[in-house]
This record gives sequence, C-alpha cells and structure tokens, in this order.
Amino acid sequence: MRTYLNPIVLQRADPWVIKHGDGYYFTGSGPRYDGIALRYAADLDGLQSAPEKTVWRRHESGPASKYIWAPELHRIGDAWYIYFAAAETDFEDSGLPTHRMFVLENIDEDPMSDHWVEKGQIVTPIDSFALDATTFVHRGTQYLVWAQKDPAIEGNSNLYIAPMSNPWTLGGEPVMLSKPEYDWECIDFLVNEGPAVLEHDGRIYITYSASGTGPAYAMGMLAADTDADLLDPASWTKSAQPVFRTCEANGQYGPGHNSFTKTKDGAQDIMVYHARNYTDIDGDPLFDPNRHARAQIVRWTADGPDFGVPEPDTLWTPKSVDVLPPDGGALAGTAPVSSRKMA
Repeated sequence: MRTYLNPIVLQRADPWVIKHGDGYYFTGSGPRYDGIALRYAADLDGLQSAPEKTVWRRHESGPASKYIWAPELHRIGDAWYIYFAAAETDFEDSGLPTHRMFVLENIDEDPMSDHWVEKGQIVTPIDSFALDATTFVHRGTQYLVWAQKDPAIEGNSNLYIAPMSNPWTLGGEPVMLSKPEYDWECIDFLVNEGPAVLEHDGRIYITYSASGTGPAYAMGMLAADTDADLLDPASWTKSAQPVFRTCEANGQYGPGHNSFTKTKDGAQDIMVYHARNYTDIDGDPLFDPNRHARAQIVRWTADGPDFGVPEPDTLWTPKSVDVLPPDGGALAGTAPVSSRKMA
C-alpha cells in the first residue's frame, strides 16, 4: 500500500484536495486567514513545492472581511466553485465565531485564472454561525452538508444537509444529521464540523470533526445506504467512537478536518487531513500555525473504511510558530533533523 511523505503541505489546515486531469489541486486555511490560495501538482508529494496563487482576498470591511476558513474547490457542471466561511466581526463574547458561508464561481477551464466571481452568501433559514460547507451530487441531486449553530441547541455547531437548487442556493429545508453528544465530541467545545463525503460499495459516508482544535480534536463518521433517502435522519447511522484520533506513539495530535481524493489510477481512496506534532500550544489553538496537511490511504473492510491511526512524520516540520513562506522554506521536504546523518 502506498505511503506519502508527510506533511504534504506545511501550515495549511482544513486541507482540501481534488484530483482533476493529470494532477491535484490543493487549498486550505492559511495561518493568516486572509484569503484563498490554490496550488497544483502532478502528485500529492509535489504540492509543497508547487507555486501557490491567491485567487481571492478578504474584503476590507463588512461580510467576508475576517477569518477566511476552510475553502473547498469543486467542479460542478462546466464551472469551478469555491465554498468557504468568513466572518464580518471578531468572535462574540461567548467565544463563538461569527462566520457565514460563501461561494465563488469561475467558468474557466483553469481554476488558477483570475476570473473568480462572488456568488454571495449561502442563505440558511437560521441566520447564525455557519461554516465548513461541502457539496456532492448523488443520483442527479446536488446536496450541501455544513456545520451551523442552532441557538436552541447547546454547543457551537451541528451538521446539516439540504438539497441545492444551484451551487450557491439551498433548494429545500435543512435537516440535522448530527449534534455533539458523545464525550469525545464535547472536549473544550461542543462541536461537529468539517464534513467530508466518501462513497464506496453501496454506502455513503460523511466524516466530520469534533471537540476543540487542540489535541482532543478527532473524527467521527455517519453512514447511509446509497438507496436511502439522504434527507431522512433515520437513514444515517453514527459511530459511537471516533474513527480517527490523536496517536501519541506517532507524535500526531488533533487530526481532522479531512477531505478525500483518489490515487492517480483511481483505484484507492486517499484521506487528506491536518494534525499537529506537539501539544504545547500557547493561547487559542486556532492561532497556532502548525496544523500541517497530511495524507494516507484509506483501507476498506467489510464494515466500511478503516482510517487506521495518523502516521508519523517523515519530513521536516517547524519548531517555532513563525509563519512560513508558501513553499515552506529551505527545509521543507527534507528529512527531520534527527534522521539526518551527521558529517
């Protein structure tokens, strides 16, 4: 089974990878949270050194002017779309962010072009903290899955699904699929967020991340039959235990907010996720830049996906909290210091 040289991209959280043509596009949350950048490489191992292009920057003020989080690049029909979350103000006194979900469109064949157009906010029935929109098409219907705060439910965010009438507009009432309820979903914060969709052998899986963004961050999973009504909460089963979590033995902490892509031959599924390799975080983990993007192959069993444990790093990672250049700097892609031979 193929293994990847990890991290595949330094200081990029919420990593999103889409296989298109002969290679892979990558985006994610940059440590300054000030815009959306794309990069493209023939293989995942080439993403760190691939040129990064900023295709959209935050507004100077008003909506979408702060904390640009979790962009995702999707090809829908003959156009490209980027889904992302952004805030208008700083966090509320309660600590809750003020994000809403937004969409960009580009009708060019090349998403790295400068022709991105703002399609506006995805309007939901409840006007509240909302983020981490992802989308998929199943049997001719496009669905949106996202995380949102319901003021009537304790916690930061729950997971919802709804059909779409176009790539930036809901076409039906949202349905709640999951809320934080198990102990491992409620550490530091009550959170269900970062959904990602994977289909295999007659089943649809939605992974998601739970708890605060430090070492307790972990992934859960929902599953439904492909023939089921995806808008019926009863169609979905929820794992009682995390399916991917911190592995102290491998020095990997708080793995999550993943995406899925395919190997070059399309034969295997790849999970791309972020994690840190230390636990000593000064202040809010959201502002520690060293959540790095990593990749590993998904194993399949009779019971569904087996994500294993986060694999140990094979490449250099920074020891400081300084923000690195997009290519990671001179040491990016090299062996860890402890692995180098002394002269």
